[in-house]
Amino acid sequence: MKKSFKLFVPFLVSLAGISLLLTACGTGDTFELALVTDIGDIDDKSFNQGAWEGLVEFAEANDKTYQYYRPAQVSTAAYIESIGLAVEQGAKVIVTPGYLFEVPIFQAQDDYPDTNFVLLDGTPNDGDWSTGSPVYRIEDNVLAIFYAEEQAGFLAGYGAVMDGYRSLGYLGGMAVPAVVRFGIGFAQGIQAAAEDLELTTPLPLRYHYTGDFDATPRNRTTADNMYAQGVEIIFGAGGSVGQSAMASAENLGKKVIGVDVDQSGDSPTVITSAMKGLGESVIQALTAYYADEWPAGETWILDAEKGGIGLPTAEDSWGFETWTVAEYEALFALLVSGDVVVDPDLELSPSATDTSLDDLLDLVDITFIA
Repeated sequence: MKKSFKLFVPFLVSLAGISLLLTACGTGDTFELALVTDIGDIDDKSFNQGAWEGLVEFAEANDKTYQYYRPAQVSTAAYIESIGLAVEQGAKVIVTPGYLFEVPIFQAQDDYPDTNFVLLDGTPNDGDWSTGSPVYRIEDNVLAIFYAEEQAGFLAGYGAVMDGYRSLGYLGGMAVPAVVRFGIGFAQGIQAAAEDLELTTPLPLRYHYTGDFDATPRNRTTADNMYAQGVEIIFGAGGSVGQSAMASAENLGKKVIGVDVDQSGDSPTVITSAMKGLGESVIQALTAYYADEWPAGETWILDAEKGGIGLPTAEDSWGFETWTVAEYEALFALLVSGDVVVDPDLELSPSATDTSLDDLLDLVDITFIA
């Protein structure tokens, strides 16, 4: 992260009991485009929904048939069975959202060489950690897409502080790379805004990984405790984990930052959402495929410049009271131009050994919650 923040302006039929085909969209018995969901459905307010919306938008604009498939369980076998069903029904391109598809796509890329796969937030690997690291391999029929979550988290943290929040919380899900990057960016955004406001007292940030992606009583209790300890707003970054924060915030009169997609419709407590351009990335991938420009075996990292991240700016989604859309757009432009750089690799944990962390985040007082 550059230390030049003073430059900122203020501102998815059962098959062998494994796969479940949920819905049919389009006409005929074949479906050219397909999405296989992970552990949720296409209305999960998160990864599945965002990816599905992009696929639907592209398909309807280009007169393509489309379908989604929801595996009946979370397992490599179930995912591969659903992928096989999609291929049998004519899929030319299959979108798979999330890191849970890394191992299934590692196998499917060989089993179905004439089918193209878009893997969001993951790299195909064999899942064998017995030797310390799995074997990673991406074939020409796979495009892996990642997002600059640290930038999205940065924007959310910066905006929250500029809007007057002085005690913040981070409720992450499983500590997978994407969730970690959201938190890293969130902390840097808090730091940047504190610098621009010339604050001298470090802002408290209570920090926790739930170890899951679910809305559970335990996760709500964690959010309750954060709010009871003075936290004014929680960034819920981990699938349905944010729903726990929202339930708590609704009861206690507090606020929440959503994740992945615009979650303002989920709760009146959501002031903004650190979004990934899930739909946009699917549209970009499908556009390339039908233009005969398929990025064979490539890995994309979509940042602000490439439409990969952002905050929602529609009037009904903008919950900031004093920080304006114009000020947000000015900050976003600095990310696009590279004048502001958010470090995606900070070691932000109780056991961090990076001695420069105290200097980089000297205006953020982080308390890690076990």
